[in-house]
Amino acid sequence: MPRTRLELEVLERQCLAPYAQFSGDTRGRTHDEPPPAWRTQYQRDRDRVIHSRAFRRLEYKTQVFLNGTGDHLRTRLTHTIEVAAVARNISSALKLNSDLAETIALAHDLGHSPFGHKGETVLARLMQGHGGFEHNLQSLRIVEELEEKYPGFSGLNLSWEVREGLAKHQTAYDRPDRRKGFAAKNSSLEAQIANLADEITYYSHDLDDGLDSGLLSEAHLAKNVRVWAQAARAVKKAHGNLPDECRRYFTIRTIIDLQIRDVVEHSERLIARAGVRSADAVRRFARPLIRYSPARRKLNRQLRQYLYQNLYFNDVVHQPNRRAVKMLGQLFKYFLAHPGEIGDSSRRRLKKTGLHRAVCDYLAGMTDRYVMLECERLFGQTFEI
Repeated sequence: MPRTRLELEVLERQCLAPYAQFSGDTRGRTHDEPPPAWRTQYQRDRDRVIHSRAFRRLEYKTQVFLNGTGDHLRTRLTHTIEVAAVARNISSALKLNSDLAETIALAHDLGHSPFGHKGETVLARLMQGHGGFEHNLQSLRIVEELEEKYPGFSGLNLSWEVREGLAKHQTAYDRPDRRKGFAAKNSSLEAQIANLADEITYYSHDLDDGLDSGLLSEAHLAKNVRVWAQAARAVKKAHGNLPDECRRYFTIRTIIDLQIRDVVEHSERLIARAGVRSADAVRRFARPLIRYSPARRKLNRQLRQYLYQNLYFNDVVHQPNRRAVKMLGQLFKYFLAHPGEIGDSSRRRLKKTGLHRAVCDYLAGMTDRYVMLECERLFGQTFEI
């Protein structure tokens, strides 16, 4: 006999900590549906995210380097998969619900615009006075409304806990949200893990991509970034002189391991000190309980500053992205004047959302490649990567 959802829920209660978010305790979905037979509610959510069109589009959206500039450089999709892996690792170590943490991680960037954070900045400016634009809220908008896969409802009809995690997702890049309907001081520990997993992942893979592109060097990192220097020394002590690619990979792997270990050990202490005994007690707690230690947070701040100075604002990264995002402004203006040319689903929502939001939804859903193709079609512009 197949293992049923009810058996899986029993296993969760046997194996997870009392302050984990149990799938059997979900607050449910906006639209009632029969429960899954052989999956938990969060496993169903995970599968719905993976099978969404928005998830597939992440393959062709910029992370840091403009999509298409290198075969091994991260895209928004590879970043998302790495975040999900780190989230499962941390949640499993802390005896939390890894299915929920993974699902939030997989969905956290569904609403990201083309051309990374620079594209987001452009759309936010263009939408001033019309509700603004922020990719975390756009992710929520996608799963609640914009995906069109099911006959009985719009969106993916995900569980309340996944949507809570998206509404409250926040990293150093993001602005805090006060979305009505998710008013608790905090989210679940699993959602907090997805936040930090995002940060751990982009630190490490931005280092990797920066080195792979030649914009960063190990020697300069060793002199200026303590996180790198510590990991490099540990690798050399344990393994001696390694080939270049192996040494670089293993140094970054060591950084990730150190970050995860710090989060697990420090968060375990914070949880024990807080004395929380349920997921809702976590939500009522004044501060997040999934955190870096103060020493690790200080090291990460130095790393972040270094990446901004030497990678994100490097002309090789900055100039192509800046030229690319101008295309978003041109397309935004064009589609405001020609609303009949936006996509069918956005056009159907014109009366409900208004012209500016419909155009913004259409542009935010585009891949980098599609923006370039549309500019070539409409304006005769070509963009050389």
